[in-house]
Amino acid sequence: MNSDDHLVLEFQQGSREAFTELFERYRDPLFGFFRRRLDHPSRAEELTQECFLALLRNVSRYEPRAGFRSYLYGIAIKMLWAERRKAQRDAPTNGTAPDPATHENPYAALWVRTALGRLEQTDREILMLCEYEQLSYAEIAGLLRLPLNTVRSRLFRARLALKEQLLPVRNDA
Repeated sequence: MNSDDHLVLEFQQGSREAFTELFERYRDPLFGFFRRRLDHPSRAEELTQECFLALLRNVSRYEPRAGFRSYLYGIAIKMLWAERRKAQRDAPTNGTAPDPATHENPYAALWVRTALGRLEQTDREILMLCEYEQLSYAEIAGLLRLPLNTVRSRLFRARLALKEQLLPVRNDA
């Protein structure tokens, strides 16, 4: 099995097979990334494809300073931000939360989605990048251009807020 960085270097030299393997590895994770953050699955699919098109157009600019995964999620985050800016221009927001991965209990997914929607946008994004995309603190810091300790503290704060919102209401009476 080839490493991502090795595949990208092969792809930069014209290997279609290397691109196909990268596409197969990251198609579903990128779709999940967009799907958890957008209301429309079809738009998530379009952005996933656009992300790979951006990679095709700009692969010559890739430098293996950070891992390929960080590079690809960097493209995805920029596309997501552009999508959100466009949505804000086109229509007022309705306060819907991102759609987390489905769960055995549909009510649990609804509770998590609602609780995530109540978090501050940056805290929510850090939490989702860590928990759903499995990015390291350093990768998140690089993607969002935040200091590492800021990522750690915001993630801690987001987890606490989420826990508080998901705890059952207690009757002390």
